[in-house]
Amino acid sequence: MKWAVSSMVGAPTLNGTAGSLIAVLDAFLVNGFATKAVDSAQVTSGVCRMAITGASAAVDHCVIQLAGVTGSGAVLNGLQRVKTAAASYVEFACDLPDGPLTGTITFKIAPLGWEKVFTATNVAVYRSQDPSGTRMHLRVDDSSAVNARIVGYEDMSDVNTGVGAFPTSLQVSGGGYWPKASAAGLESRAWTLVGDSRSFVLHAHTASTSKGASGCVWGFGDFASLRSGDAYACALFCASADVAALTVAQTNAMEYSGVSIAAAYLSRSFTGLGSAVAARHGSESFAPADGVAGAVASVAVPQYPNGAGNSLVLSRKVLVEPSIAWRGRVRGVHLPVQACHAAFAWLDMVDGAGDLVGKKLLAVKCGSPAGTASQGVMFLDVTGPWS
Repeated sequence: MKWAVSSMVGAPTLNGTAGSLIAVLDAFLVNGFATKAVDSAQVTSGVCRMAITGASAAVDHCVIQLAGVTGSGAVLNGLQRVKTAAASYVEFACDLPDGPLTGTITFKIAPLGWEKVFTATNVAVYRSQDPSGTRMHLRVDDSSAVNARIVGYEDMSDVNTGVGAFPTSLQVSGGGYWPKASAAGLESRAWTLVGDSRSFVLHAHTASTSKGASGCVWGFGDFASLRSGDAYACALFCASADVAALTVAQTNAMEYSGVSIAAAYLSRSFTGLGSAVAARHGSESFAPADGVAGAVASVAVPQYPNGAGNSLVLSRKVLVEPSIAWRGRVRGVHLPVQACHAAFAWLDMVDGAGDLVGKKLLAVKCGSPAGTASQGVMFLDVTGPWS
């Protein structure tokens, strides 16, 4: 389970130009980014400290990919979760005897390990490599300055040809929308990506000011189906129109409890028959009226903090086939059921409690693509595993 944000040193830029979202997705899903040379590395009492010169992209709790360690320390090559990142060093826990590491050592922000199976100018098709998942395809047409057009496919034979599209052309002609920027231009936008080998979540704030103060959350990949052996448990969250410059709540976005709106596209029904299903999506607990996570105040939900435990109350997000079935839960996503959005900022890290004890939860501000003030908040599990 890995995550990355636009504020990391050397992170790719999302802006109002064609291809910028593909550059971000390539870095996060496939390649990693911001390779950094290590001056020296020493293991002391179960912690490896890597000395560096100049800033690195690493931040506390992120996952890096280590390379170049030789000798007995070569077992450390690969993925490591950062314990502490500072201006002159990066630390992670390890199970090796005290002593220096040898080799020409480097690290980078680790990719999810997905593959880019087809490509054309400003078009890319991505797929999970995890054999335990559905391994459905995500086609991203990033030819526009302000939106990418998104379609999931059960299978594809080339960059333009696939079967089992979701959404279908009748549901959203030309594919769904992932907004990038409120207007064309080179000004960078705030983004957050969190995911694992089977699904990922994209938070994008299209405003060029007040970066990270709002935005919307989209996503693609497997969900936790309530049906055992569900071969079609894959979902795409996307807008159904160009919303890149809007400052009002988006009912298609993942932060919205749209119990009366069918807006998340599933590859098929739980029966395995037919074509794509437009599912409703809401919070599993307390189920207030439709609204943005962290901004709903109702007699059905507790105040923040919850008086009985001075706590933040979180809910899983569920997917419902309208009038047919509660299909499953969105993996790694947790919605507050309190009016608490003003209490949290973008990238605040919260310690999980109860069923989430031992996990770190990353706050992302949301509510509208181009909003510049707090409108909502949701939390993404950056520790894992997702279930």
